Amino acid sequence: MNPISILPTGIIQQHNTEDTANNRQRLAKKIAKLATQGARLIVLQELHDSLYFCQTEDVNAYQLATPIPGDITRFYSKTAKENGAVLVTSLFEERLPGLYHNTAVVFDSDGSIAGKYRKMHIPDDPSYYEKFYFTPGDLSFEPINTSIGRLGVMVCWDQWYPEAARIMALKGASMLIYPTAIGYEPQDTPEEQQRQRDAWITIQRSHAIANGLPVVSVNRTGFEASPDEKASGIRFWGSSFVAGPQGEILYQAPTDEETEAVVNIDLSRTKQVRQWWPFLRDRRIDEFEPLTRRCCKN
Repeated sequence: MNPISILPTGIIQQHNTEDTANNRQRLAKKIAKLATQGARLIVLQELHDSLYFCQTEDVNAYQLATPIPGDITRFYSKTAKENGAVLVTSLFEERLPGLYHNTAVVFDSDGSIAGKYRKMHIPDDPSYYEKFYFTPGDLSFEPINTSIGRLGVMVCWDQWYPEAARIMALKGASMLIYPTAIGYEPQDTPEEQQRQRDAWITIQRSHAIANGLPVVSVNRTGFEASPDEKASGIRFWGSSFVAGPQGEILYQAPTDEETEAVVNIDLSRTKQVRQWWPFLRDRRIDEFEPLTRRCCKN
C-alpha cells in the first residue's frame, strides 16, 4: 500500500426514484465524471440503488436485496475498474433467505472487492423501520485496506456513536466514511429541522476532532413519499460534507440539490494534528470499563 498525502475524494449526493436501473446508470455517469476530474476515492450515499424503502415494513421490499457477490456487485466492480477509482457503495445484502444486512461494499480501483462493512447500529423509528429489514452487523468496526489507504467505513446511524469512530481510529483508519440517508419529518417546524441537521453535522465533526481524522459523510437529497398514506414521507436534507482532522469543513453540499464534487483531503495532517492534540495519548483506558455496560445506574 503506497502512502498518499493528498487524496482527491469524490462525493455524489443524489435524489433517487423507484427506477433502480435509472438510479444506477445516473450514478455510473457521475462516477465517470468525478474520475475524469481526478477523484481516486468516490463515496456514494446509503442504499443508493433504490428509494429508501425502510419508511414502512413491507416484505415485498426484500426483492431489492442482493447477494454479495452478485449482479449488482459485478456492476459496481466494473464501474470502479473502468474509472480507476476506489468506490464506496451501500447495498441491501441478502446473506441467506431471511437474513439481510445494510452493507457497505468497498471496491478497489482494480474492481476487486476490498472489503465490506455491515451496519452495526440499526434504528427503529417512525419512517426509519430498519430493524424490520436488517440484522445488526457482525464484522465489527474494522477498517478496510485499499490501494489508497485504510478506510474506516460505517453507515448512517453508526455516525452518532463516538465509540465506533474511536475504535476505527485505534485500528488504524486513515479516514472515517459514512454513507447516509437522513432527513426531516416534513411536519417539524423549520427551527426543529435546523436543530436536527446541525446536530448531525456537529456529531460527525466531533469524531474528526476527537480522532484527528478526516470525515466524509454523503447523504441523499430530495423528497421521498411514504408508501403509507398516513405518513408524511422524508425530505432528505442533503448537506453532504467533508471535514478535516480538526473538524474544519472542507466542503459542504446544498440541502436540496443533486451534487457531485471532488475534494482534496490532506491525509498527512493527521499525524501533525494528533501531535498538537494528543487525545489518544491521554486516554484513561484504566477507567473506561463502564463503557462496556448498558447502564451504570441500578
